[in-house]
Amino acid sequence: MMDIVLERCFSRPLTAEFVRSVSLEAEGCLALHGVAWQGSLLARDGRRMVCRFRAPDVESARNALRQAGAEVTTLWPGTLHDAPGLDAGALAEANVLVERAFAAPVSLAAIQAREEAGAACLQNHRVRFVRTLLSQDARRMLCLYRAPDAESVRIAQHQAGMPLERVWAFRAILPGPPADSTLAL
Repeated sequence: MMDIVLERCFSRPLTAEFVRSVSLEAEGCLALHGVAWQGSLLARDGRRMVCRFRAPDVESARNALRQAGAEVTTLWPGTLHDAPGLDAGALAEANVLVERAFAAPVSLAAIQAREEAGAACLQNHRVRFVRTLLSQDARRMLCLYRAPDAESVRIAQHQAGMPLERVWAFRAILPGPPADSTLAL
């Protein structure tokens, strides 16, 4: 099984309740292809969303999502990397996502070294790294942070010299009853 990421943009904002209901309705179709929804991160304005799935391969995820009625344009396999010593509480507090795109493949170690070099910038803005999703081709990266707001992350990343494409605050939507859905993707 591998981690699969779906990135989506919307012209009309979605609500968390809508995303939850559509995701739960699609579970049967996903299960037919061996795909399990791990959760979604919905931008606070409802216009961007990242969903993570566990699947045997990308094509299984693509087929299941299409059959469930989802638009599948940006779908990629990747690996999940948590901050050292990450606990469920810190993951639940993640609230800002940074999108990174690279012209050439990058190593996770090189990005981590850059981030560690800029750790004071993050600390000065009360920003804490939580989790990274790195695409299999090492050209796309999504990083989750806990921070006062998206602007704090943007400033800290800029001061630390980190590349970024977009920064946005999110709400996590996860499988299970709404009260149990407090951990980030």
